[in-house]
Amino acid sequence: MMKKAQVVFIPSSGLSHLVSTLEFAKLLINRDNRLRITVLLMKSPNTSEADVYIIDSLSISDSLHIIKLPETSLPPNMDRASAMTAFLEAQKPYLKQAVSNLITEEEQHGPLAAVVVDMFCTTMIDVAKEFSVPALIFFTSGVASLGLMLHLHTLLEKDNFDAAQLQQKNELAVPSFANLVPVNSLPSFILHKEWESFFKSYVGGLKKPDGIIVNSFEELESHAVQSFFSHTDLAALPIYPVGPLLNPEPKTKSSVDSDDIIKWLDDQPPSSVVFLCFGTRGSFYENQIQEIAHAIENSGVRFIWSLRKPSLKGTMPAPSDYPLSDLVTLLPEGFLDRTTEIGKVVGWTSQAQILAHHAIGGFVSHCGWNSILESMYFGVPIAAWPLFAEQQTNAFELVCELKLGVAIALDYRVAFNGEHNYVVTAEKIERGIKSVLDKDGAVRKNVKEMSEKSKKTLLKDGSSYIYLGNLIDYIINQV
Repeated sequence: MMKKAQVVFIPSSGLSHLVSTLEFAKLLINRDNRLRITVLLMKSPNTSEADVYIIDSLSISDSLHIIKLPETSLPPNMDRASAMTAFLEAQKPYLKQAVSNLITEEEQHGPLAAVVVDMFCTTMIDVAKEFSVPALIFFTSGVASLGLMLHLHTLLEKDNFDAAQLQQKNELAVPSFANLVPVNSLPSFILHKEWESFFKSYVGGLKKPDGIIVNSFEELESHAVQSFFSHTDLAALPIYPVGPLLNPEPKTKSSVDSDDIIKWLDDQPPSSVVFLCFGTRGSFYENQIQEIAHAIENSGVRFIWSLRKPSLKGTMPAPSDYPLSDLVTLLPEGFLDRTTEIGKVVGWTSQAQILAHHAIGGFVSHCGWNSILESMYFGVPIAAWPLFAEQQTNAFELVCELKLGVAIALDYRVAFNGEHNYVVTAEKIERGIKSVLDKDGAVRKNVKEMSEKSKKTLLKDGSSYIYLGNLIDYIINQV
């Protein structure tokens, strides 16, 4: 009789994490029909309508099952780090009950073989330990970023380093980076004292699993992957780079008619349009929007600009879309009329669908890891403009380490309350736009080569294909 195994996934509630987690789950069950995956979905108070729509639109098979856990409410006026910790602790009893229920179905679906937890849910490793099964972490950013987190944690633990001492340095030597990493490219939550305890517990958790699955691939981050085999601090942690995990044809609930955008793109010359998009949580205030508009207009290039309305200062909900009447007053006078032939200002739209179009020649991006992977897959060079989280690190890696992007403002940073450290000038943005559209540039050539590699790595004998096979062997051997 065929050996079967159940695997439980505990993703974080953020949309970008959820999408890549589900792509990974699908990859596993398509590769090996002995596996049955149950995704335990935690709904946080900040889960947006768009997130719910995407979750509900997923095509679920017999081998992939989703259980929505009860929603928990949090005490009001908590800071973000405490709220995140409290939310995960409140969900633990529901998670344990759900896992316990699955174990009673062992005869039908096979024994529980492993629990895969999101990188921000490392506290859930306790759940795996309670049921005596291996815990694996699903890390939704890159291998270099993972190495950086682990290295910084070691500095904090061994050398009693703290945020203030880090701020005094210009750059750091990090095993997973070939170049020295500027301190202003480190993730926001490392540089702020109030996040120190969260960072210590979160990254401390990254050192506890039986392995880490990374949404990246060896050909993209060869130095970083090798550092996990060669560096004494990292070699104890098995990693499985199995990416790029992306959905090239996603369903999204778009406020604009995406058919209209695609029809417009169909009429543009190949590689002539720049796409400006800053992720599900990216937005700017009016003074910065004006600079972007001037840059676009002065450059004279064709464009699609996904422009989102910030939530109120100090609040946590995701940005929303502007009504047309607001755009008219927000943008420079006459901007929409003057650019009507060469571009479109849109709201939330399907990023992958647009990047896949042959008319797109450059991408002004916040450098979220999913966006980088999509851009590489579709062969579109990035002009890097990070906002928060680990985006500054990703942007530094992309531009300085891998030579797969150009810089707009690598040290730009948005605080958790929405405040930004400076306004990027129209001249700087225009330079980035023109540079990323350069048809003969070295960056474009490098990105085209990486695009080919990103498509081959998941095919038979590709590095991600081999790592995935090793991971499946590990899981099945637990049964």
